Amino acid sequence: MTYLTATADTLLADGQKSADVTDWAGRVGWIVGLLLFVTLVYWLMREGWKWRGTLQAGLPALPEAPEDPAEPSLTLSGRYHGSTTAGQWLDRIVAHGLGTRSRAELSLRPAGLTVERRGAPGFFVPAAALRGARLDKGIAGKVLTENGLLVVTWAHGDTLIDSGFRSERAAEHPAWVAALNAASGTHAQNHPTTTTEGAAR
Repeated sequence: MTYLTATADTLLADGQKSADVTDWAGRVGWIVGLLLFVTLVYWLMREGWKWRGTLQAGLPALPEAPEDPAEPSLTLSGRYHGSTTAGQWLDRIVAHGLGTRSRAELSLRPAGLTVERRGAPGFFVPAAALRGARLDKGIAGKVLTENGLLVVTWAHGDTLIDSGFRSERAAEHPAWVAALNAASGTHAQNHPTTTTEGAAR
């Protein structure tokens, strides 16, 4: 009887070990499948980005900032959250590095708006190309708090562009809106755009 009990215990232990091995193999397979899925999603996103860049190949090269000895009237340190076709907050522009989010330093001078970026190409918006500015809460898939985003509208070639920035000190945003609208010689309401709420509706 003791022998039979010992044998049963041995078989049970062997069964538990086999079950453990089977579970481990299943877990490995699940992890491999998940990694393959993530890789596929990343590849599709990358291809979509490249395809969008190809469609936007006709966008002219961005102008370089002139040497302007004038002191900037305003400066801003914060983040650049992306650019879209004006009024279409999900129509991201990726050509010429405009799709890359990054740290940014903004300077406003009589000649225009200079955007210096870390890890991505900077760009310059001539004063004549400025079309106004407003406060909003989202751009290019990035949604922030109400009025948490400074959106600058500017013309580049035949395209009107919205570029979104967020200062490290959000209280600076209204002064930038006023200064950019003054520099553009117009007001944001004269260039109606679709806000995130309008897009959602």
